[in-house]
Amino acid sequence: MHAAAPGGARPAPAALPDVFDPRRYAEGIPHEAYRLLRDRHPVAWQEEPEIDGWPAGPGFWAVTRHADVVRVLRDHAAYSSWLGATQIRDPDPADLPFLRRTMLNQDPPAHGRLRRLVSRAFTPARVDAFEARVRERARTLLAGARARAEDGSADVVAAVTDEYALLNLTDLLGIPAADRALLLEWTVRVIGYQDPEDAPEPLRGPDGRPLNPRSPALLGEMFAYARELAAHKRRHPGDDVMTSLATAGLDPAELEMFFFLLTVAGNDTVRSAAPGALLALAGAPDAYRRLAAGEIPVERAVEELLRVHPPVLSFRRTAAADTELAGLPIRAGDKVVVFHASANHDERVFTDPGRLDLARTPNPHVSFGDGPHVCLGAHFARLQLRVLQEEWRTAMPAPELAGPPRRLVSNFINGITRLPLRVSGPAR
Repeated sequence: MHAAAPGGARPAPAALPDVFDPRRYAEGIPHEAYRLLRDRHPVAWQEEPEIDGWPAGPGFWAVTRHADVVRVLRDHAAYSSWLGATQIRDPDPADLPFLRRTMLNQDPPAHGRLRRLVSRAFTPARVDAFEARVRERARTLLAGARARAEDGSADVVAAVTDEYALLNLTDLLGIPAADRALLLEWTVRVIGYQDPEDAPEPLRGPDGRPLNPRSPALLGEMFAYARELAAHKRRHPGDDVMTSLATAGLDPAELEMFFFLLTVAGNDTVRSAAPGALLALAGAPDAYRRLAAGEIPVERAVEELLRVHPPVLSFRRTAAADTELAGLPIRAGDKVVVFHASANHDERVFTDPGRLDLARTPNPHVSFGDGPHVCLGAHFARLQLRVLQEEWRTAMPAPELAGPPRRLVSNFINGITRLPLRVSGPAR
């Protein structure tokens, strides 16, 4: 790896906005910075300085146009998930073999074998069978938020969306009710590690530097639980995803990594997208009125809400060989990072992308990725987001901020950690 972009292609640092610093995202998605990069430097070299004790890295290429993002996500031969995993920050070399066990960090054909195995457990029919339970949970949580509201408002993240995402996922996986709080604890630890509020005191190694929460040393408790749960499911099978995985012929390491992936990614996708959708609607009351009046199909509105608030901000690939992207030379070993929120606002693809158009069609957003790694749980996520919107418009007033929201400090997950909304008053 090198500290500067090859071939003299890197513009002067002052000319390039920084889209790496996770603290920027606590202030909102940097749409103006993305727009500048799309227009002038669609594949732009980014420095990777030390931040809050996390070590500096070699830098990476930021990919911000829709067409280039799709190309990188689809071309697994040129842009590998396996070589350096999928987070911007380089993993500890000692952890890389461990990280490569998960489907997320593999390339075809190995990726395809694991994806086929878990796809059999994650069938649309099994997911659709959960709709009645998901709907009842949405009604219960929304009613509870109204009943416990102080001054007519509530933090819907704490009162509704965190529980909604977590309990729906644990139902699908078949996790006993007594164990469900563990999943939220593990998710927060892995996803919120860049945020001083979510992770106020990260674990540190002998050198004083923070430890990566995805390292095997810090996942032992989760993996032990996965093994115990799988053994229980073999003795007491049910119609759930963990039973399917426990009997799918996975080796122990593959089972552990599937559990890790489903627990963290499966939970945080909806945990991020659900409050993000409500925040977007609070900023567009006219659009919400049309939705509440039934003028726009909820399924279509969900796609637009995903476009403007993708759950994931970025994913990293590593160039497998010397190549070229948007006319720039990319060397083998370079980190290449796609930015989903930027691609979703690319004026070359989306007319007036800054406007929330709930009736937008077509809507080729990349909020669930593209190519071989397109989100396996997208169907379940869409179901949950649709049901929550349907139940909100039935029981709740139009989304209206009752205080400032708080965003997660992260350049990976587009999280909302607090969202005070008005919850008292007539529906719609």
